[in-house]
Formats: sequence, structure tokens, C-alpha cells
Amino acid sequence: MSGLPPDHESYARAALPAYGRDRDATLRLLSLSENATYLVADDEPMVLRVHRPGYHSLDGIRSELSWMAALRTETPVATPELIRAADGSDVVDGVVGENMLHVDAVSFIEGCTAEENPAAVGFDELGRLCAHMHDHVGGWQTPDYFTRFRWDVEATLGPDARWGNWREAPGLTSDGAAVVERAAAQVADALTAFGQGPDRFGLIHADLRMANLMIDPVSGSGGSSPITVIDFDDCGWSWHLADLGAVVSFIEDTPEAEHMIADWLRGYREVREIPPDHLGMIPTFVMLRRLMLTAWVASHADADAAVAFTDGFAVGTAALADRYLSDRGWMRYE
Repeated sequence: MSGLPPDHESYARAALPAYGRDRDATLRLLSLSENATYLVADDEPMVLRVHRPGYHSLDGIRSELSWMAALRTETPVATPELIRAADGSDVVDGVVGENMLHVDAVSFIEGCTAEENPAAVGFDELGRLCAHMHDHVGGWQTPDYFTRFRWDVEATLGPDARWGNWREAPGLTSDGAAVVERAAAQVADALTAFGQGPDRFGLIHADLRMANLMIDPVSGSGGSSPITVIDFDDCGWSWHLADLGAVVSFIEDTPEAEHMIADWLRGYREVREIPPDHLGMIPTFVMLRRLMLTAWVASHADADAAVAFTDGFAVGTAALADRYLSDRGWMRYE
């Protein structure tokens, strides 16, 4: 479950006056996942995000917003623009009765998600943008309050993994669970051996799935990128190639995923080098992402994406696990 109270819209409305907006402004729910995201549909549209309790501290949310803003101003990566409250705050308190949830606001991005129009996405361009993001962190002076969690082996695959336990996925048979268990152990061993050196591990977006890429094909006609990267809610410290694994979220077992990765790699390597031994880890990062999503679907039954992918997802995970264990030619790139 997302952990949000059922009256999450009330918290969005409670925050509106802090932005100089009418509490009765028209709100449209855009997505319900870890957080509830609303479009404020008035003369100056903006996007309000109501944060689930307990997922991020105030400093954690401010840290996310600070990196998003730095990428927007210091790199070619397009991100939404932070909208500060009338008093200059980057995060406000939405208070309903005796309860409070954090709320922030960003500019509304025209267009559609890459999930809605995948043919409009240039995955080589996305690769270049990811490389710029990974490069940026190396020279960026983080604010004093900066704090984000880590997506390491324990946080992704451990008994108390942040997104839940894949073993609880609906539809997972005992035979399927046994195959996935072997794959998860191999993924954990491979990641541990790979290590967390600065050439492979750093601050990443961590959720670069198609739903978190806004596409405006018209804006790309003049040479600028049509991709706007949104939703940095899960950004944190992890392996750079985990961003690649996230790109093919929910479609890891399709031929399209292999083509997307090839294009992403071509673009990424125009900006940033990927050593050959890193390329050999791509199947592991794709499998890692699938395991994380299987846990997430199991633990977020009310989230939009979980509802769409629940049926048959665990069965597909078991099939992918078998391929990961047995097909040495799968997801191999040079």
C-alpha cells in the first residue's frame, strides 16, 4: 500500500493557499503511487505532490528538489521547475485536522508520458541525458542538508527491502519462486562482487521508467531534447546502470527492451565511458529491476502501475529469472 490516507486530496487543498491559490481550485489526480500527484487546473497550472508519511524526511524531499533544480540549470537535462510557496519555502505543510503531510509544487509539463507515446522517445537521447546526470554529481556541491537513501543489495533484495518482498507477489507458484530465488541470489552475488566504486556507484534517478519521461515532440523539432525527466522521488545512491535497468521497467522480457538498451548505450557512450566489465552487468541490472518491481507490485496494490501489471507479472518474472540463469546470450552488448 502507498501509505497515503484516503483523503489525500484534502492535504493538497490545505496546501493551496501557501501558493496563493484558492483552496477550491480545480484539482485533477494525475497519479497515485508512493505519493498523490495533482494538477492544479487554473490559469497558471502547476503540479502538487502530496507525500506519503514516513517515506522521506523533510530534508530528504528538499534534497531531491535541490538536485532536480541543479540539473535543470547546470546540465542539458530538462526537469520541471520548482515552484516555491509565497514565503519562499520549497516544501509546505498540508494540515488536515491534527495531521500533516508534506506537499511540494513544480511546473506543469506539456505533452504526454513516454508510456503513452513510446515511438516519440529517442532512447539514444535518454542515454545522453543519463550520462550528463551521472557526470553532474561528481562535481556538484550538495547542500548541507542533503540526504537520500541508498539502493544497495540490502535495500533492493534484503529481507526488509524498501519496496517489499517479491516472494509475496500474487500468482507466484512454488516452482516459480524457486527459480526466482536462485536468480535473486545470483544477482546479489554479482552486485556484491561488482562493488560500489565511484566509477559505477553514485547519485541516480533510480526510477527512469517510461511513465517518468514527459515527451513533447514539437519541442524537439528545433534540436532541443523532447524529453523532460520527472519524479525524482526515488533518487538516491546506487549503481549507474540501475538507471538503465529502470528504462525497461515492466517490459524487460520483450525484444523492444533489447533495442531500447542498445540505443541508450549508444547515446550514453557519446558522453561518458562504460568499461567492458560494466557492460557485462546489464543482464544483472535488468533482472534486479524486475525483482524490485515484482516486490513493488505486491506491496502497492493501490498504485496505478501495480493495478495495471498485477495479472501474470509474477509468472513473467519467473520466466525472466530462468532466462537470466540459463541464457548466456541474453542482454549482451559490446
